[in-house]
Amino acid sequence: MSAREEAGQLLFVGFGGTSVPDPIAALIAAGRVGGVVLFARNFTSPEQARTLLRTLHAPAPPEAPLLVAIDQEGGRVQRLRTPWTLWPPMRAVGDRDDPGATRALAEALGRELFELGIGLDFAPVVDVATEPTNPVIGDRSFGETPERVSRHAVAFIEGLQSVGVAACAKHFPGHGDTTRDSHHELPVLPHGLDRLRRVELAPFRAAIEAGVACVMTAHVLFPALDPASPATLSARVLSILRTELGFDGVVFSDDLEMRAVADDGTTEERVRRCIDAGVDALLVCGENAPFEEALATLEKLPRERLAGSLGRVAALKRRFGGPARDCSQRPAGSGPPYATHAQLARHFTA
Repeated sequence: MSAREEAGQLLFVGFGGTSVPDPIAALIAAGRVGGVVLFARNFTSPEQARTLLRTLHAPAPPEAPLLVAIDQEGGRVQRLRTPWTLWPPMRAVGDRDDPGATRALAEALGRELFELGIGLDFAPVVDVATEPTNPVIGDRSFGETPERVSRHAVAFIEGLQSVGVAACAKHFPGHGDTTRDSHHELPVLPHGLDRLRRVELAPFRAAIEAGVACVMTAHVLFPALDPASPATLSARVLSILRTELGFDGVVFSDDLEMRAVADDGTTEERVRRCIDAGVDALLVCGENAPFEEALATLEKLPRERLAGSLGRVAALKRRFGGPARDCSQRPAGSGPPYATHAQLARHFTA
């Protein structure tokens, strides 16, 4: 793989439909894309899902295994639904306040992903839900205090990663105390740095100390540090991850096609600003998203500018990438949905 082609390892793309489009398959075969993000639109049945995942992984070169990602949080954000297990919202998990049960849930959720060949879950949400009118976080959060969110975030991360699926703490530096949805407009986090450290950053610190593999940025404005750029595009904000919190894993952007950042210049400008800000891996996931433009931009950047990110993404993929594997803890003769998993899910809502 040439240095130019290697740059594509920092790009994660999505697609519409239930089979792999030829252009995506060609990029995977050439090692010019790091991963694929799957959504509910990509699934119809367990059989179709297994075929899709095999087809995605098959062309990937051995030196660049594909990493397939998904948002399988529970509650209103879970891309695999019936006949897979329907998991409760994390607020119900936090309200039960049993970290052992939280870990068991994450292990079970992770097994269903691992078997398919999905190696990265963009979960858990570690935002502290301090704003009751927040339209996008709400019951996706474990709770309203940093202590409770930290406690259950650690349990979830440890459980998920123990069965071979990478966890991703989101949305840095915090999206819980905002009143706008970043899918549609730019939210503002209206606090100073002292408050941020005390509340919003506490669960991220706990997640990092627990060994979380990835962190996802938030498309939120934090004027106390950077009044001009959303966190995803702000070196001032993202530097906290490396310098203050000591995170050495992979930093993912949230989807660069979301409205909160979509008007921040062209795709090329957003990609360059992400890299300059300290993002390692870029999500361009819409059905008709301009991933070719994002890829072309990455491939024009000097190799030395991308070296750190390429190393971190490669390490992540060595640990969590590649096709479906046997899950040693799978109950004999079972398949989705697992009866024991459904019973566990009901534990939090009974």
